[in-house]
Amino acid sequence: MTLVREALEEHGVEGELIVASDGEKAMQVIQDIDCETASCPDLFIVDLNIPKRPGREVLECMRQSAKCSGTAVAILSSSDSARDREDAKRLGVSHYIKKPSRLDEFLGLGEIFKALLSKSSD
Repeated sequence: MTLVREALEEHGVEGELIVASDGEKAMQVIQDIDCETASCPDLFIVDLNIPKRPGREVLECMRQSAKCSGTAVAILSSSDSARDREDAKRLGVSHYIKKPSRLDEFLGLGEIFKALLSKSSD
């Protein structure tokens, strides 16, 4: 997530970045939000291939959440499979991004995240 943080900073996106290192922790964050012990972020950036619980399950949990069901989601994944893209679309993902291999392309993702945040604040 260091590169995500750098991409956000590169494009002047300010705010708190909460990193869940695995799917179980991500689902716990969503449960904490629903229990009102945390606030819902403006944007979730989810990797489909995370340890313990796949990103798909995290997305399903999010869409069932009372507080986070309408939050913008960007998938950032090494997978470019049609099935993963279809599942993401079905779960209401705002943007699906295949992880770039070059640093300059990765840093350019900040522009996409900034646009998604701009849409969610409208």
